[in-house]
Amino acid sequence: MSLDRLDHREDQDVPVQRNRQDRPATAPPGLAPRELGRWAWRQLTSMRIALILLFLLALAAVPGSVIPQETVDPNRASQWQGQHPHLTPIYQKLGLFHVFSSAWFSAIYILLMVSLVGCILPRSAVYWRGLRARPPRAPHRLERLPEHRSFVTDEPPEAVLERARRLLRRRRFRVATAPAAGEGSAVESLAAERGKLREAGNLLFHVSVLLVLAGVAIGSLFGFKGGVIVVTGHGFSNSLSQYDDFTSGSLFNPENLAPFSFKVTNFDVTFIRRGREAGQAHKFSAGLDYQSSPTAPRKHATISVNHPLQLDGTDVYLISHGYAPHITVRDGQGHVAYAGPVVFLPENATFRSFGVVKVPDAVSSTGRPEQLGFEGEFYPTYAFTMRSGPFSAFPDAKNPAVSMLAYRGDLGLDSGQPQSVYTLDKQHLTPIRKADGKPLRLDLMLGQSQKLPDGMGTVTFDGVSRFVKLQISSSPADWLALLGMSLALLGLLGSLFIRPRRMWVKVRREGGRTLVEVAGLDRTAGGDLAGEVDGLVGGLSDRPVDGHGSRRSDGPSTAEENS
Repeated sequence: MSLDRLDHREDQDVPVQRNRQDRPATAPPGLAPRELGRWAWRQLTSMRIALILLFLLALAAVPGSVIPQETVDPNRASQWQGQHPHLTPIYQKLGLFHVFSSAWFSAIYILLMVSLVGCILPRSAVYWRGLRARPPRAPHRLERLPEHRSFVTDEPPEAVLERARRLLRRRRFRVATAPAAGEGSAVESLAAERGKLREAGNLLFHVSVLLVLAGVAIGSLFGFKGGVIVVTGHGFSNSLSQYDDFTSGSLFNPENLAPFSFKVTNFDVTFIRRGREAGQAHKFSAGLDYQSSPTAPRKHATISVNHPLQLDGTDVYLISHGYAPHITVRDGQGHVAYAGPVVFLPENATFRSFGVVKVPDAVSSTGRPEQLGFEGEFYPTYAFTMRSGPFSAFPDAKNPAVSMLAYRGDLGLDSGQPQSVYTLDKQHLTPIRKADGKPLRLDLMLGQSQKLPDGMGTVTFDGVSRFVKLQISSSPADWLALLGMSLALLGLLGSLFIRPRRMWVKVRREGGRTLVEVAGLDRTAGGDLAGEVDGLVGGLSDRPVDGHGSRRSDGPSTAEENS
């Protein structure tokens, strides 16, 4: 800085720099409600937000596959809650036992659908306009494009262009004739384009995701899913009272249940006996005698895993199986107080199973009413070691045995509160004890009986039946979700393998001969553009063209003439 300029600044009354507090505030004006809504809509319908919501939806589905869901397996969910009493209240408040019907999962779901719709509609309009647009005219300097060839011929320009048009259309190009950009009418050109279906594949993929979401949403609103355990030889009628657990959409009408019924006639299972997978079920199936309506003829069907019985839009799936030992309880008067199969739920791969027997109408030897309860385990192939105690050595019923503890008192069945048939409420029950004061345990092999103390009766293990667990469900829009998945695959293949490409042919008459220039441009990487250009040049000139991407010429190019 010069000295005179410095002196001039010193002579000024106003200081050169101001304090920041003295500067006027220049805060941007706030957005009006309409502008704020427009900004929020643009953010929601952006591709970035759609990808984030899709990731959040996948992330939100993780708890639903890790934590037992009450709508899928209420028994397992109940067991989990009993094993984690401290986490259960927190999980219930967060809706982690019914993830897919929770408010936060539904919010992500709805936002994703809105985002996809807002993203697809504008892109569809742009694609429609681009689909109807003519291919762009040939650039002024074709030699600057990645692949360029030129040659001279004695044919007139019209003949060359006509042959180029036929060749390009044979290769599925859309062709348009127009003067070259920036050149006079003496230069004619041909513009060709193909591969616009690539963008259609992208749009189709987005539409398919929307269809899958819509199909799942419709199925959740109008469909239902129920579970029932049926012992072989017993039947089921499709009514709400027959289900062990039942969940339905908010718009489902129970009156729309199909009036079918069936009886489980048999169950066949084959276990692997050797190798590392010994003990696993190789295959299992169940036979059903069913009627689609009370007046319809009875038919027979066999169901297995992934091969359900379909009745009036309702699917009957075979989910799992287990054992139901036959227990007979005689009271102190010698009367049968309970008799029949009791479902014991499997706990491990060897089908060691847990179950309870409730006898509310027993009578003691003195004539006093008694309520008895039994809780214990069933072992299909009973084995015992001093180290591990009783266990099941194999899942097949080779040596069945039952071990149960006995209780007396109030079962709580008269309280009006619903109870699970697979648990025993011991709040008002006391263990039945032997003469030495130890709790009475009934260890029964097949066909054995054991007396209860104090003249309360006997318990007999009469036999074993198998049960099947069935899932009965209806999802009205399964076909829509399947269609969406098929279209997603089709759109993905189109977006991966269709390559947008543009080709130009420019001709002009010079010195009594015709100069032909051919150039191509790939809008994506990885295509054989050089081979495409060489093939077109070979078809136009009827001369061999090297396949190494070199610019072969039978005469001077435009650049050489200009130089």
